[in-house]
Amino acid sequence: MIQIQNLHKKFGKNRVLEGIDLSISEKGIIAVLGPNGSGKTTLIKSILGMVIPNAGTIQINGTSVRNNWNYRKDLDYLPQIANFPSNLSVNELIKMIKDLRNQTGQDEKLIALFGIQPFLDKKLSTLSGGTKQKVNLVLTLMFDSPLIILDEPTTGLDPIALLHLKNLMLEEKKKGKTILITSHIMSFVEEMADEIVFLLEGKVYFRGDIPTLKQTTSTSSFEHAIANLLTEEHA
Repeated sequence: MIQIQNLHKKFGKNRVLEGIDLSISEKGIIAVLGPNGSGKTTLIKSILGMVIPNAGTIQINGTSVRNNWNYRKDLDYLPQIANFPSNLSVNELIKMIKDLRNQTGQDEKLIALFGIQPFLDKKLSTLSGGTKQKVNLVLTLMFDSPLIILDEPTTGLDPIALLHLKNLMLEEKKKGKTILITSHIMSFVEEMADEIVFLLEGKVYFRGDIPTLKQTTSTSSFEHAIANLLTEEHA
């Protein structure tokens, strides 16, 4: 589904991506991990077309993303920080997104699931961070796209909403979708991810499943395995 070859990106003198090669054809949940400054956000934004690489190619389903916006119709994206228009109500925002996508969405099911009915007529500026994140999830998951990118999806969620999110991710996975996630919550990653892509200094440093990572680093703990990758890099 996603083919990335020799991807480079720098901002000024800061080289953020240094020749990323990555092929994601498997269906399931893939976690893109790495310390701050490793290139995670730049890689995700390059896939989304929000960052233009200095060199390299990105293809989705065999089509280059460069100068082509149509591929986004088959992609849903949850940003880490949702900057909603503060003067709109939740209902108005949902309608606007459906109009922009020119698609019907399964918003009613998700609104009920995350319990945001009482907030539908409220302005977005009045909502708490957790409620905004639930709205963010509704906007992201109400369309039936084969590729879903979730950037720190657990931020601000209460335990019940987090459980609903996990169940939804598993449902989408069963449909044969590809789900990319980033998260600093290692317990969430360990529970949900089928595969890990670990970035360091703009390069893919490790790719594989969690048992392989534990075996490679000679640890029984996922958190310790990640820590060992960082220790090895700076040894």
